[in-house]
Amino acid sequence: MTDLQHLPSVDAILAAHDAIDPLFLNTPLVRHASADAALGLKLHAKVETLNPIRAFKGRGTDWLLETMPASEMPIVTASAGNFGQGLAYAAAKRQRPAIIFAATTANPLKIAAMRRLGAAVHLHGDDFDAAKTEARRFAEAKTYAFVEDGAHGAIAEGAGTIALEITRQAEQRGTAFDAILVPLGNGALLTGVGTWLKAQMPSCRVIGIVAEAAPAMLLSWQRDALISTPSAPTIADGIAVREPIRYALASMKATVDDVWTVGENSIRTAMRFCHTHYGLVVEPAGAAGVAAALEHREELAGQSVATILCGGNLTPEQMRDYLCDDPVELTRRARIT
Repeated sequence: MTDLQHLPSVDAILAAHDAIDPLFLNTPLVRHASADAALGLKLHAKVETLNPIRAFKGRGTDWLLETMPASEMPIVTASAGNFGQGLAYAAAKRQRPAIIFAATTANPLKIAAMRRLGAAVHLHGDDFDAAKTEARRFAEAKTYAFVEDGAHGAIAEGAGTIALEITRQAEQRGTAFDAILVPLGNGALLTGVGTWLKAQMPSCRVIGIVAEAAPAMLLSWQRDALISTPSAPTIADGIAVREPIRYALASMKATVDDVWTVGENSIRTAMRFCHTHYGLVVEPAGAAGVAAALEHREELAGQSVATILCGGNLTPEQMRDYLCDDPVELTRRARIT
């Protein structure tokens, strides 16, 4: 279903915003003085963790299935968890079976959520890309529809509705943004946001954020070629990509100004930052933009910056480990476990 001729469009983002389930729309754009003071910049954070799947993915999956012909045939995908939840939700709403492949190492909270939403979940391989290879093989063998996150214009357009709301909210506040920091995994969020902003707020720099330990999309963007990595050992499972998406890279050419990396310690610090200043539990991938603001605070000093807190699915164990900043307590817990 990948169509490199159909890049995301502003008109389709507008149409998507009219069609997507309202449960996923019109989310808060928060700004707190304490966060600004700590960073030395004006940070506006779009909160995408308050909907039924605690992630932005429901926007893209709902618009994707809205644009696909109605069918009772199962739809197959692979997911680290949040995209699978979105697809399961959208499929169940249309009474369509969803089959999702996830890694054996996937977040058990996300696996349980996908199953609770009605999807059949198969665990395969040690990481997301291994699960995706098996999902594609399975779909081809069964002649079921296969959906690849990041490889369809409609998914990016659904995600682009976040940027539509951000610019409307900025207009209401009488402000504009110098930059937006967008987590970059399979690329739908970044390219959808970039499509809208390049048309509506062209002075805003669109910057994708990858984990330093998962640089496949960065390397591919830099070299204009598909560059895989042997592994993607980051705590940010939502952006732990080692096999880049051709469609996303094609879309990035006209929508992205730069791609930055963030380290694992910065991601953890960003999660604690969100909890301290916004009172929000944000998963590692969802905090990648804040991690970039922390790492690049000198470059961004004094600027008006937006980011997207794009997911909040953490197990109790992850909350315990990632949100604690006391090394003595971490050592004590390690001994207990």
